[in-house]
Amino acid sequence: MDPPLPPKNRNREPKRSQNQSSTPPQKDAYARLLSQHCSSKFSLYLEQYAKDTAFQREGNGPTTLLKVQSDRQNIPQRKRDQVPNDFSDSSDFSPSSMKSKGEESSLSLYMEKLSTRSAQPDCERKQGVSDRQRWGQRRDTATSHDGDVESGEELSTLKPNDSRKHQKQQKKSKDSNREVTSKEADSFVGHPQSPKKASTSGQEQEKMKKLKKKNLPKHPEEEKSREGTSKSGFDSQMSPYASSANSPAEKSKNKGGRGSKKQVFESYMAFEEVSHGLKRGELIQGQLRINPKKYHEAFVPSPDDIRDIFLDGIVARNRALNGDIVVVQILPREQWKVVRSDTDCDGTSESESLKENMVQKKTARTPRPDVTVEDQHSDQDELIRKVQNTTLTDTEELLEDPSTPQPNGEILQKTAKVVYIVEKKHSRAVTGFLKFLPDKPFAMFSPVDHRVPRINVFLADCPEDFSSRPGDYSNTLFICRITSWAADSNFAEGQLAKTLGQAGEIEPETEGILIEYDVDFSEFSDEVLDCLPKNLPWTIPPEEMRKRRDLRKECIFTIDPSTARDLDDALSCKQLPDGNFEVGVHIADVSYFVGEDNALDAIASQRATSVYMVQKVIPMLPRLLCEELCSLNPLTDRLTFSVIWKITPEGKILSEWFGRSVIRSCVKLSYDHAQSMIEAPEKMFSAEELPPADPEHPIDEIHQAVLNLHSIAKNLRAQRFSGGALRLDQLKLSFTLDKETMMPQGCYVYQYRDSNKLVEEFMLLANIATAHHIYSRFPELALLRRHPPPKTKMVDELQELCDQLGIDIDLSSAGALHKSLNTTLGDDEYTTARKEVLTHMCSRPMQMALYFCTGALKDAQLFKHYALNVPLYTHFTSPIRRYADIIVHRLLASSLNCGPNLGLSTEEVQKQASHCNDKKTLSKRVQELSSELFFGVFVKDCGPLDSEAMVMGVLDQSFDVLVLRYGVQKRIYCKSVAGLESFHHRKVGKKSELTLVWTPEDPEKASEEQVISIFTLVEVQLKADGAPMKYSAVLKRPEENKS
Repeated sequence: MDPPLPPKNRNREPKRSQNQSSTPPQKDAYARLLSQHCSSKFSLYLEQYAKDTAFQREGNGPTTLLKVQSDRQNIPQRKRDQVPNDFSDSSDFSPSSMKSKGEESSLSLYMEKLSTRSAQPDCERKQGVSDRQRWGQRRDTATSHDGDVESGEELSTLKPNDSRKHQKQQKKSKDSNREVTSKEADSFVGHPQSPKKASTSGQEQEKMKKLKKKNLPKHPEEEKSREGTSKSGFDSQMSPYASSANSPAEKSKNKGGRGSKKQVFESYMAFEEVSHGLKRGELIQGQLRINPKKYHEAFVPSPDDIRDIFLDGIVARNRALNGDIVVVQILPREQWKVVRSDTDCDGTSESESLKENMVQKKTARTPRPDVTVEDQHSDQDELIRKVQNTTLTDTEELLEDPSTPQPNGEILQKTAKVVYIVEKKHSRAVTGFLKFLPDKPFAMFSPVDHRVPRINVFLADCPEDFSSRPGDYSNTLFICRITSWAADSNFAEGQLAKTLGQAGEIEPETEGILIEYDVDFSEFSDEVLDCLPKNLPWTIPPEEMRKRRDLRKECIFTIDPSTARDLDDALSCKQLPDGNFEVGVHIADVSYFVGEDNALDAIASQRATSVYMVQKVIPMLPRLLCEELCSLNPLTDRLTFSVIWKITPEGKILSEWFGRSVIRSCVKLSYDHAQSMIEAPEKMFSAEELPPADPEHPIDEIHQAVLNLHSIAKNLRAQRFSGGALRLDQLKLSFTLDKETMMPQGCYVYQYRDSNKLVEEFMLLANIATAHHIYSRFPELALLRRHPPPKTKMVDELQELCDQLGIDIDLSSAGALHKSLNTTLGDDEYTTARKEVLTHMCSRPMQMALYFCTGALKDAQLFKHYALNVPLYTHFTSPIRRYADIIVHRLLASSLNCGPNLGLSTEEVQKQASHCNDKKTLSKRVQELSSELFFGVFVKDCGPLDSEAMVMGVLDQSFDVLVLRYGVQKRIYCKSVAGLESFHHRKVGKKSELTLVWTPEDPEKASEEQVISIFTLVEVQLKADGAPMKYSAVLKRPEENKS
């Protein structure tokens, strides 16, 4: 069982929910205060009160936002003085953190808090409240995909009347933080915190219980989740990351005893209140991102686009999951974070923004008396106090602009809490393992993704023999869907959706990934298949042929990966008598087969994209279309949309034509075939060296067309980059698979060569031309793709880091960055590796490209594509695998009067664009996870694997490396490096470095030091972990490097 830990609910203001009852009159509070906090404690309090008063005079009193929120609670002002403050959600006490009006004195509120915390100290023994009930427990630690040991977030499950055991428990929890009892991992990071829970009498609990029944939830989720909880009888007192408690009180609760459930999360605001708050600018809406390596950290983009808003802990997230669209309320300034703005550290948003080492330095100090609540063992409290101390000095600049870095590199980052979930983007489905809990009516489901809470699953929903033989299922992967998550429960509730199979096997793991990321891989329904042509083999109807330009006699061919089966683009290049060229891009006319508003269109728009995994593709469209009727297979008549240019050898466009056409591809070339042709311009290729080709077009004609396209593409590419475009190439891992077992036999870093660049150039040209065409015809309806510029603050930080590293890099524009990256970074065998590391660093400030409807975005300046450095861009060239391209095709057909008008409004196009963005992001993540999965199997089967690696980021206790032979990134933790005597971290400006001190193998020799900083070359060994599919990078000793 995990050691009990104190709660971590310390960054939010005190809660005043309607279901709280009144305290005794204020005079009793004074009496208790004087009797229990006399002499030294009371004098200490007065000193603190004087400081608080001075702090308030500096202009840091209660914020308007808080006053608005306190008004929302519907507690009369006169009664508000009498309501006990529930301090479970706040670690710091200061006048500005109270939800109070002007006439409410800080003194009375503080005394009220002290009295309620200290009253009736013997009561807890009578009630039989165990330590486990009073303290949240830490989740079992487990290793993440990157070998990161992740610890859980503690939640407050504090019982009333705990003041006397308070300090003893602190000491225990401090000691227990140093131990590891989890069965799933070796260690976790723990920082003890102090409980801040107001005391209430048994009668008050009964009143609260009655009040709860009367109060209606403000959010539909509240009602649903409460209903679920009342039916389940689950133990909601346990921390979400804890084992079950065994005290008599706890057991009686599980049986529906008299003990009332504590409110773990705040109720959501009412919809009307949220709408008004957003309009007034008091609330902020955005997409929640949870750090996968430190899942107690979450972020929401800031409206000013400078620095993300930080959400600390599970309570602040208020049951929202990764990717959800949420509304947040900014917390008071005293609860903002002091962060360091490192670009060279890990983190989903502001790198490693929280000061890791501050906690370690300060948590060991002796606590002052518990009168001063903010002075307990909490890293958050340390950060808050640091802010307060700063604001009490004469650094007025910090108050003016919280994002202004101080001389020591520290800045203030806004913190917030979720008050409403607008849209649940997360699928609520997760893969994981079932754990049996003795004497419980439910099992505990532990998700593999630590960003998702533990889930209670009724034993009735578990396999029949699970209760009697739980060990049989210890390595079985399940899919569980969250059905509800009540505000008074630390755990979600859910149902098992499917048994996947044994963990560590590729197919069960793959299916788990697909379900978790909401990828529809089901068979297409009969209703969908009924939309496809019935008469097979299908031929183009004569009436359709008459409407199109016939290009079947032209030399047109495809260039694709050798394994591709959905061929949606083809190229042609014909030299004209005047020395110019007629170049064509021909794209599969999918919109001919996918009509608007039928079942086929509905499923395609819902899937939005094909999903490419290592061993298979989950298609957007039925295979009859993907691989047959739409695919531009060789020697077959196919319907296409063509764009044909008259172009000079230098790449200058003289004319342009768009239209529907019919083609007959003469050969299916792979990138390897085209590359061979480019590299051997004089060679006469034999028929045996290439795939079957149309005898109408000799191999020499095809070869010459490829060479001409390559020559023009080089000129187009040079023009693009001299005009300010940027390309950030990152290493991509590819696999060779056994044809029968589909298991990885080998892996290699994919080479991006001239043949790839040739195809890319003409696809870009076609997309840019189409964007201009449809926007000029449909300025309110055009579906385009924009790429916002990188975040300014992060670019500035990266520039500063590069300056300190002595790297001459210009981040002022996309073009300037591209030129910098392609100037020599040294002149040796590791130049490419240094460029890869620098490319990775430069990609961090970059934002995602997005589909959008032009009518929904009024400022045309926002249409720009930063990386391509073009004003308008769209996707036209892959309609077999992207639904956005189908909409673009429909717009194009309508503009050319060869298709119906688009039956969508601006709002509907924008909605579909947003959906395509979401699905594209999920698809990319699934692709990455599939690659990680196969590489994990490869390391297990073929490892350990040795490789050189280059350091790409340094933290205070770990560093990230790029494994050069395989192109994978791994984190190495200093504490887990065998043979290391000690390590020291130091930071100068933005430059971070670790000094590793190795224990000498010969006792008579001195210890050897190894300095780790960005671009340091090290030797690593990749080894399989105990967990299925996981592997670690093990750092080798420096002397091993030399040998």
